[in-house]
Amino acid sequence: MIELLTADTPNGKKISIMLEEIKFDYKVTKVNIYKDEQFKPEFKKISPFSKIPVIIDHETKKSLFESGAILIYLGEKSGKFYDKDQRTNINQWLMGQMAYVGPMLGQHHQFHHYNPGKSEFGEKRYFKISKRIYKELDERLLHSKFLAGKDYTIADIATFPWIARHEWHDIGLKKFKNLSRWYEEISKRKAVKKGYDLLNQGDQIPKI
Repeated sequence: MIELLTADTPNGKKISIMLEEIKFDYKVTKVNIYKDEQFKPEFKKISPFSKIPVIIDHETKKSLFESGAILIYLGEKSGKFYDKDQRTNINQWLMGQMAYVGPMLGQHHQFHHYNPGKSEFGEKRYFKISKRIYKELDERLLHSKFLAGKDYTIADIATFPWIARHEWHDIGLKKFKNLSRWYEEISKRKAVKKGYDLLNQGDQIPKI
């Protein structure tokens, strides 16, 4: 059984979606990041940077932090969505999400959604970068059904919850035909719908 320690964020949703996709038994232990529970010593022992999500595999007694590493672990353990013959390509798009798509959209959230009017420089900078991310993903998906190729993989699972916050971005997802096609196709998956509702509180995937 997998224990997922997380908050209800895009990085947390990556893992619940993956666990639903691979049909693993799991339970969610909520970490209240608004009350600084991620900084507690017992959590820091399994997450050195005090970040969510973390998983504990109670079968192997292993714990893992960093959502990309967790997706790789679950892909290897389940043999799903991480084809060994496509791993070099999958890894590129997964690392792109981890190092670029997530962090930059996350900064856009901070300046544009949570703290508008506090920094004109920050708002303009991250809005511009976020628009470029949409364009770059759209260009990739013009030539590829999914991010890493013809198959749905952990790279898509990692990226989807960040694009699912498109209403926060005010960029206009519907203007990006290929990214919209990808988003709508993934949105229809039963496991994605269930995993998106991470805390079982009725959350639905935002429509375009």
